[in-house]
Amino acid sequence: MQILRRLCRRPVLALAAACLLSTPVMAHPGSGIAVDRLGQVYFLDTGSGLWKIDPHGKLASISGIMFHWLALDTNNAFASSPLPSGPLGDILRVGASPTLLLSSDYPIAIGQDGNLYYPSGPTGGLRIVQMMPSGGRSVLATLPATARGPLAHLNGITAGPNGSLYYTENNAIRRITAQGRVSTVATIPALAGGPSMPGMDQQPYLRGLAVDDLGVMYVADTGNARVLKIIPDGKVTTLLQLESPWSPTAVALSASDLYVLEYLHTAVESRREWIPRVRKIAWDGTATIIAIIDRRA
Repeated sequence: MQILRRLCRRPVLALAAACLLSTPVMAHPGSGIAVDRLGQVYFLDTGSGLWKIDPHGKLASISGIMFHWLALDTNNAFASSPLPSGPLGDILRVGASPTLLLSSDYPIAIGQDGNLYYPSGPTGGLRIVQMMPSGGRSVLATLPATARGPLAHLNGITAGPNGSLYYTENNAIRRITAQGRVSTVATIPALAGGPSMPGMDQQPYLRGLAVDDLGVMYVADTGNARVLKIIPDGKVTTLLQLESPWSPTAVALSASDLYVLEYLHTAVESRREWIPRVRKIAWDGTATIIAIIDRRA
């Protein structure tokens, strides 16, 4: 296991600092993890920035941008594109081959068509925007309201097979077809006797998700400290159960392996107190923690 114990006192990039000051502070740990073609794992730490784990387990700091979500631009299509920026949040790029897109306030995904997708709109009218590498934008879908009223935000979004997108609300996973039709693929009931998570009263609380080529879904249920596996017929199983105050916030697939971003949750909203770690779940079910950013030493 690769463990890094440091205080992370290096200065944050001026650009990142400016963006953080101009956008709303999100009151939760990060939910960004991705794996590239070489098996390098990237994840976001809302206490110190972007990290990379190489195939040999070596951990390295990549950027001081302390955003919440990321997307892997494998083909570098958005390497020079104008990216969304404004009062609702910012998207910044980091590196090249691949380019990583980091988002401050809303989840993002790159679809099978190579376009960038993200939620946008005022409260009560949330839409999924499709952005091409040229900068052109259009609305793919207007999202339906929940039983509690119109959606104000999304917890996660990812690309699926056949040009589809999937997104998470607090207790539901929904699918958007390439034609913009929205349907519910799973609704997760409350878990009786579930763990008590510090600073969190939502249960379940579905966040980051990943979908394989067969439509099998993996989702981080942060409110219940577990990773769920959901097959296309709707059967739900618990793939990983953590103990509070640790809980998953995001997942990423690489071949037959699943990578899980986990955080140490606290009752106070403090980025420095949210400690991230990454776990790999192999095809045979073996689970191993491969990195941890520990600021408690």
